Amino acid sequence: MESELKDLNSEPSNTQQPDPTREDASSKDDRPLLKSDSSSADNIQELEKKFAAYVRNDVYGTMGCGKLPLKEKILLGIALITLLPLRIVLGITIVVVYYLICRICTLFSPPNQKEEQEGYAHLGGWRRAVIVRSGRFLSRSLLFLVGFYWINETHKDSANTQENSKTEGTNQSDEQERPGATVSNHLSYLDILYQMSSSFPSFVAKRSVAKIPLIGLISKCLGCVFVQRESKSSDFKGVAGVVTDRVREAHQNESAPMMMLFPEGTTTNGDYLLSFKTGAFLARAPVVPVILRYPYQRFSPAWDTISGVRHVVFLLCQFVNHMEVTWLPVYYPSQQEKDDPKLYANNVRRLMASEGNLILSDIGLAEKRIYHAALNVTRDPES
Repeated sequence: MESELKDLNSEPSNTQQPDPTREDASSKDDRPLLKSDSSSADNIQELEKKFAAYVRNDVYGTMGCGKLPLKEKILLGIALITLLPLRIVLGITIVVVYYLICRICTLFSPPNQKEEQEGYAHLGGWRRAVIVRSGRFLSRSLLFLVGFYWINETHKDSANTQENSKTEGTNQSDEQERPGATVSNHLSYLDILYQMSSSFPSFVAKRSVAKIPLIGLISKCLGCVFVQRESKSSDFKGVAGVVTDRVREAHQNESAPMMMLFPEGTTTNGDYLLSFKTGAFLARAPVVPVILRYPYQRFSPAWDTISGVRHVVFLLCQFVNHMEVTWLPVYYPSQQEKDDPKLYANNVRRLMASEGNLILSDIGLAEKRIYHAALNVTRDPES
């Protein structure tokens, strides 16, 4: 469920330069996987410097295909025949249970259909209460099941942030405003499970997600914004337009679910913070910045240059996983930031990088595709 919004922030970074072949990452996100030239495939070290935000530094190595030490092979072998099947069965059971809860709560209730969207976030009373509370509990149960037995959460106030002056320019009435969205760095699909367990917000998802068995109904109960960027209909607003409306609605209506957005538009290895797209900031509403980290010793839960199946298998085979979450205070934009969404996004990004000790990088999804293609060529030179 990557939130690949439009409008890439154009702020330059002093730590890592974008690929010179890149034109507009946001407009290229749907293109086929790019093929890199042979010279790029011949020099992995050069690629890793160039695309450092996507490089895996754990024991399992690039694409999860590195040579493992004997001890790790033994631990992996034991987990494959014990932990893996147990966690898969219990995980599927949790998903099915929550699907049945959602199915019962939505019986005889037509979905809300508005602006090409379909969902059940409008439900109120006991139905909504059951969906939210059971969703939060079962999401946390899933995280516990895969090894996140405890989650280290830190909540900072404005007095403890390194750039608290960014929020001091607003008046007292502004500080009472409800945020319209939560914005976070993006490392893995696990980010979504954590946010579901924490605040049960709405996400941006591809329209095809709504048709996935079990997951489709759950995503509708979350109130996900389903996007189809290739739509050519005259009344189609596009990703940014739909998201802006939902953020504004959450800001103005306390009963509307908050939006959870990943403005980087793709996942990284957790050490970098990519350029922010402006979709989360176009509504001119306050946002809540969140910084996620997955400390590790063996396998990194970050989903960067590894296939989905391989990542899930290795994750489930790791007995203990760790997560650290830092909640920053609500960021109230100044009038200048409201008038300039790029400035607003830029300042929130800099604050998150400062508070999370993250390295700013201007590469994006287009460069990630190039890196993946180069790694595939290196693994299979004859392809």
